[in-house]
Amino acid sequence: MFITFEGVEGCGKTTQIAFLESYLKDKGHQVVRTREPGGTALGEALRKVLLHQDLHVLPFSELLVLMAVRTQHMEELIMPALNERKIVLCDRFMDASYAYQGYGRGIDLGIIQTLNRYVTKGITPNLTFLLDCPADTGLKRKRAQDSPSDRFEDEALSFHEKIRQGYLNLARNDQRFFVIDAKQDMKTIEAMIKEKVDKLLEGYGV
Repeated sequence: MFITFEGVEGCGKTTQIAFLESYLKDKGHQVVRTREPGGTALGEALRKVLLHQDLHVLPFSELLVLMAVRTQHMEELIMPALNERKIVLCDRFMDASYAYQGYGRGIDLGIIQTLNRYVTKGITPNLTFLLDCPADTGLKRKRAQDSPSDRFEDEALSFHEKIRQGYLNLARNDQRFFVIDAKQDMKTIEAMIKEKVDKLLEGYGV
């Protein structure tokens, strides 16, 4: 079972994925929690490079680095875990490339689709949670955390608004998305996610 979480900066997905991991483990499931960019030693090293504030990175260079991270992630962690019938929870995955590099940076979505299909070997999530909130709301949440910002967070608000609209466009065209209003309180969101995942697992006899 493969479940991903997507959304703009500060939408709360990282918090919710941690809640879900604990919930599933308490129920006796084997769970692998991971993230993109990251997930492997190479991925985490490249994540630091990609998020570095002082770097000038061309959009297509950014996309190719992220695809390299995803290739390693799939081969080294995600596919082995799925083959062992574990539940994989991923904080961002292939949809982030469409939202950030496609809608945000302006790279042709067809190019991204071709690269994604090759890198993932056609594997797609069983369920994708999109935690949706206005871009400025998410950025205010991030700044309130009093942690250093990264290269993506420092982009103009208009960039983040394009990403939000990109995610909503993706969700309208793919039934695996479950969109949640991320302005709700954490416990309400947590309960919605648990209910949806329980139904999914029941449907697959897990």
